[in-house]
Amino acid sequence: MTPSSSSPAGGATPDLGNGLRLVWPQWQGAGASTVQQLVPELPLPVARRGYAVGTTVLKAILPPHDGPTATVRVSMSDTGLETRDGIEAKTAVLDQLESALAVIREHSPARITTLGGECAVSVAPFSTLAHRYGDDLAVVWIDSHPDVGTPNSAYHGYHAMAVAALSGHGDPDVLRLLPATVSPHRIALVGLHEWTDDDIPNVAEWGIQPFGPDELRSTTRPVLDWLARTGCSRVAVHFDVDAVDSSETSLGLGPVPGGLTGNEVRRIVADLDKAADIVGLTIAEFFPRQVIHLQQILDGFPLLRGR
Repeated sequence: MTPSSSSPAGGATPDLGNGLRLVWPQWQGAGASTVQQLVPELPLPVARRGYAVGTTVLKAILPPHDGPTATVRVSMSDTGLETRDGIEAKTAVLDQLESALAVIREHSPARITTLGGECAVSVAPFSTLAHRYGDDLAVVWIDSHPDVGTPNSAYHGYHAMAVAALSGHGDPDVLRLLPATVSPHRIALVGLHEWTDDDIPNVAEWGIQPFGPDELRSTTRPVLDWLARTGCSRVAVHFDVDAVDSSETSLGLGPVPGGLTGNEVRRIVADLDKAADIVGLTIAEFFPRQVIHLQQILDGFPLLRGR
């Protein structure tokens, strides 16, 4: 189906309550060169798969889900990691995007909580919600980075292209798979303060609304006013954990100082929850260094070896 920003879903019976919890440990969207640069203390094959470990940790620490849980099958091999058409690991990314969309269709959920994985895990669930709710869905993307890269960008990691794809820009093979896209005017980048010069012009050109951390230190009002102007009653919230100031705690792949505090993120999400119906929530980019280091230490211990 050709993606559309306003095409409503038809005939599906809503899954009420908490909806679907989608576990998607995708790691291939992060560019290998960046991973190697930011995690030099680990072997690259181990570091590249760190987002899959982060997904496992999230699944373990969050409260039990009152509703169906589904897992997207993610390859842990080196298959499909080649760069094609300006996207690293394009084959793996497309295969897993298609699988995620199929899993979601099986449940036809009215709400989706996604545990990732790198940032691109929001594309399938948010696109599905955009198909269901049409112009009544806004996206609040809480992230230090804009994720508006395209295959023409210098960085070929697909996770930096997530917002571009969701807003209908970028690789045509990705867009052909999506059930819908979201108008850029209904997407806000919250906590944005780190970017590359070749991508940041896309934010203004496409009409996406950015909010820097300093605008939101004491109030969520700028975001709430923007949401009111969209006229949307439903919101999908993407939370990249590197939005939290790394001077407070380092949760992502690399340190990003100057971001929102943990309390500020909690307040922003709580205020959005009061102002609108949160139908989508993604937690992404958690890179648990200590856990991965412990895995390496324990590897090969007697009585712990796999069969």
